[in-house]
Formats: sequence, C-alpha cells, structure tokens
Amino acid sequence: MLLEEINIPSDLRKLNEKDLPQVCNELRKFIIDVVSEKGGHFGGSLGVVELTVALHYVFNTPYDQLVWDTGHQAYGHKILTGRREQFYTNRLYKGLSGFPNRKESEYDAFGAGHTSTSISAGLGMAVASHYKKENDRKHIAVIGDGAMTAGLAFEGLNNAGITKSDFLVVLNDNCMSIDPNVGALRNYLTDMTLSPTYNKVKDEVWNLLGKVSKFGPNAQRIAAQLENAVKTSLLKQSNLFESLNFRYFGPVDGHNVVHLTRILKELKKIQGPKILHCLTVKGKGYKFSENGNQTFWHAPGIFDKVTGELIKSGPGTPQPPRYQDVFGHTLLELARKNDRIMGITPAMPTGSSLNIMMEAMPDRAFDVGIAEQHAVTFSAGLATRGLIPFCNIYSTFMQRAYDQVIHDVAIQNLKVIFCLDRGGIAGADGATHHGNFDLAYFRCVPNMIVSAPMDEIELRNLMYTAQLDKIKNPFSIRYPRGNGVIVDWQQPFAEIEIGKGRKIKNGTGLAILTIGHVGNLAVKACALLAKEAINPAHYDLRFVKPVDEAMLHEICRNYTSIITVEDGCLMGGMGSAVLEFMADNGYNNKVVRLGIPDKVVEQGSQNELYKECGYSAEDIEHTVRRLMEEQKKVKARNIAPAEKI
Repeated sequence: MLLEEINIPSDLRKLNEKDLPQVCNELRKFIIDVVSEKGGHFGGSLGVVELTVALHYVFNTPYDQLVWDTGHQAYGHKILTGRREQFYTNRLYKGLSGFPNRKESEYDAFGAGHTSTSISAGLGMAVASHYKKENDRKHIAVIGDGAMTAGLAFEGLNNAGITKSDFLVVLNDNCMSIDPNVGALRNYLTDMTLSPTYNKVKDEVWNLLGKVSKFGPNAQRIAAQLENAVKTSLLKQSNLFESLNFRYFGPVDGHNVVHLTRILKELKKIQGPKILHCLTVKGKGYKFSENGNQTFWHAPGIFDKVTGELIKSGPGTPQPPRYQDVFGHTLLELARKNDRIMGITPAMPTGSSLNIMMEAMPDRAFDVGIAEQHAVTFSAGLATRGLIPFCNIYSTFMQRAYDQVIHDVAIQNLKVIFCLDRGGIAGADGATHHGNFDLAYFRCVPNMIVSAPMDEIELRNLMYTAQLDKIKNPFSIRYPRGNGVIVDWQQPFAEIEIGKGRKIKNGTGLAILTIGHVGNLAVKACALLAKEAINPAHYDLRFVKPVDEAMLHEICRNYTSIITVEDGCLMGGMGSAVLEFMADNGYNNKVVRLGIPDKVVEQGSQNELYKECGYSAEDIEHTVRRLMEEQKKVKARNIAPAEKI
C-alpha cells in the first residue's frame, strides 16, 4: 500500500512517476471507504484524484501555494497532507473541517467554503511573493467550471492578466457544480473541447511543448511560437482566457496522472499568468456516482459502497418534511394561483428545492449560476415590471449580495421576496456555511420586512402573505436546514398580519421570547419544566422587523424576567431588537439573551452546536431555572423586613 507510506507530499515526491496511478487508485478507494461510512462531499473529490496527486507531486507544497476553490474537491488534498489518520473525523464535531482551513494545516493556503475566491486569493499570494522577492515560489489556483461563472472569478482573471505574476489557474471542467452548470460560459467551454480543429492542433502543440526543455536557451522563443500558433490556428473566435492575457493550455485529460505531471512540469518553466484546462468526470472511479445522478452524489450522506444504496436512519413512521421541500412545494402551489410569481436561485435548485418549480414551470423559474449578486439584481429587475420574484438563496451566500439588497432592492423599495435557506446553524459544513447573520444584517435595512417561521405551516403562511398585493416591501423569510416538526403540514393558507407575533403559552413570572424554528426548543424546555410545575410563558415573535410592539409591551409589563432565544448572532439580532425596544420605552426588566455568540462556530451536528452556543433545549431549561431561583431570592429579600416589624 503506497498511500500508507505518504504522510506528507514530500513522501509522494520520492515515488517513481510510474507509481502514481497506483497512488490514485488507493486514494480514490480511501475516499470511498470513509465517505460511505461518515458522509461528506463525494463526487467532487473523486473527480480530481489524479489532478491532486499530480499537483502535489510536481509542486513543492506547502512552499508553493496551492489554493482550492470552495473545497468540495479537497479531500484527496487533505489525505495527502498529513491528515489521513484523522480523516474519519471529517465534518464531525471537533474534527477536521470539510473545507480547507488555514488553522488546520499549513498546506491549506487559503480557507474557503464559498466559491470563486481562489483566483483572487492566489493572485494576492503571487503578488506578495514577488514583492518579498520569493521568485522561486509558485502559486496555483484550482477552480471548477461552475465556480468560474461567478463575477469574482472574472474580476480576479481580469486583474491577474495585467500583473504578469507567475500564477497558474487550473480549470477543473466537469460541467457540474452541485447541479449541472448553466450559462454561456458552459457552452463556450463545451465548444472549445469539442472543436475538431482545436483538438488536432492542440495535440500537436502539446507534443512539441513536451520537447521545449530540449531547446535550451531557445526554449522561450519556441514556447512563444507555439503560443502564437495556438492563438491563430485553433479557433476562429478569440480565446476568452487569451483575451485576458492568460496563456491558455488544454483541454487535457484530467484523469491521466502521468501526462498531467509532465504537463505541469513544463508549465512550471513558463512565466506569467497561465491557465490549464483539465477535463474531468465528477464522481470518477465509482460507478454509481460516475454514471448516475451526479447532483445526488455531490454529497449523498452515508451509503452502502457495494450497492450504492443510501443508508436511511430513523423510524419508518411518517416524518416532518425538510423546510426546503416545504418551500419548493409551496412556491409551486402559489405560482399556480398567481401567474406573476417567479423563482430565482444562484446554482442551488436542488439544494433549495426550487427544482420542483423549475420542472413544472421552466419558463418561470431560473437558475442563474453561481452569481448571488446577479440573482438579487435580476430579481429587482423582474419586480420593476410588476412580477413577484421569490429569490431563494442560502443565508450564508446572501452575504455575498448585500450591496445589491440595499442598493438595488431596498432603496427602490422593490417587492423582492428573499427566502433564506440554511438560516442559523447549518451543521457539518461548518463556519463558512452557518447562516448566523441574516436577522441582524437585514434588520438594519430600510423598507425590509424580516421574518422567520417556527414551523412548516408558518413558512407556508408567510410565503402566502408576502405575495399578496397589499404587501409592497421587500420581504425576507428565513428557515433552517433540516426537518420541521409537523407531518400534516399542507394546510389551507392563512394571512399573517405583518409585525404580529403570537403567544404559544401562558405562564407566570418569566417569559421566553423566540423567533423561528428554535421556538420548538423552547416548547421542549417548557414541557420538561412543566413536570415540576415551573411555568414560564412562551411567545413567538415571528418578525424582527417590524417587531410586535404591543406584544412586547404586554411582556415587559407582566414578566420581570425575559429570555430571548434565536438561532442567529446575538450582536444585532432579535435579542438586541428587544433591548432596543425596552430602552426606547423605559423598561428595565431582567433580560438574558441566548443565541450565537461573537465567535467563529466550527462544524458539528446542529444539536451539538446549539449546545456549544448555549441555546439548546437544556440550556433554555437551565436558564429558566436560574432566573426563577433569582426571583425567589429577590422576593425573599423584599419580604424579610416586613416580617421583622
């Protein structure tokens, strides 16, 4: 077993080139073995096994800086860089991050969980190395064709083309991100790879390029001639990357590891910005992922590696649906009633369940590619013409389009309905994917209505309310990753009054105030407390903007202590809104805020991270007990003097 002898890339570089295919086979098998039992991102990492081995074999990592875009495909990289023995902890609580993480390893040159950052980051590293006169240090960014659709990638390419930095971009082209890629760039890359003229001349160029090193001092001149031949002979249309001053090489077979190593060795000798176009197959080497539904095999969960069947856990009784599926089915239901409704998502139709509407109404639901900024402004454009866009974006990705929300939607007070999936703690994807901030960052935006449903029926009713003609404002609805709490959720629609909360239960002495799905944690805590005759009140705020001031007056007047609970950041969130209300109205009730503290929260299950952050059902229960005890002590102190008289 060669893989067992490789603890760091320098061990890999001791092997003979002919041994690399065996390393790739063992590495692929290792990924299949672990991910099938532990879960995680699967297809992307299998697709770049050969590329990963070739890059670490040719380049002197970590001195040479290797940047992986997003990180879905970085599992092989982690295994080869000293983390093989720990890889079984990948994405688990206190284990390895599912993405590159600078705190985790010196081989992770740049942390990433969002797409399209690699070119800008790698260019910054290249410019820094040049400034520090580290001219022997190489810089490589590996980016997928899906990630290349984002504006940030083009901004990086545009800047890199004028810097003349020694910088290599490896384009991993598999026609997939999570779902199949869309847009003109996909068609352009496909045209390039299928052109007979292009491929004939490309093969001749590569054969000659392999001999460049034999030309000695004339090598640079020969390479330049080959480059000009590429530019003038291969395509009648101009090469997109050449037009940005990148030297373009490829396309090449991304699964021929020996050929890749030879190409990369030659590219090391060519100065300036360059791009290597590699053709790969997502899920390569595992027949079910390679030949099956590649979207499913992006991150399938735990599965039987022999049969390819997903291993399901839990009871066979009907379970509550996922919030994203409630969104998807409800949007289609509303769209059938209202022909002005449109659906928009940036490259996440399956992850958001917008694919339900896309399949039924392809002319009214749009995957705009990995382009959150465009998704928001595109939605704003639809709204100017009287349509009702439901713009569905993960909370963590909405951060990338914040300027567009303010400038293009809120200032113009356009009716765009933002449905933010994965609001709050997202689980095993970790710090880059938690939706911690949306309640806070939307609450401060003028004209914005900001809401969060406690269950599936509330989600349906908020969506129904948002599309009514009487609602003129931008409207955000956030909900978490995972399942809801109600099996029989497809109830008739009911309008919800904007800014109106609801009382879940009466109580005495203390009130729990929640927003969103975590209200169900408070319900659980109250049920446990009721067994001991402890009876806090519970209110569901529903909206953080506008807040239900009448309800807050009622709470502040009737309860000396208040606990606020939110699956979001404490700074600027729902608890802050309650404190602001109290300050503005002269209340001085005791308030304890539970939520996500001011720190980076890493990966783990949602329940593990709720507990770490201090707002699990047990934490709520404990906080109620503590405040009740404090109230008893205060009451005893106040009574004591009267008893002595």
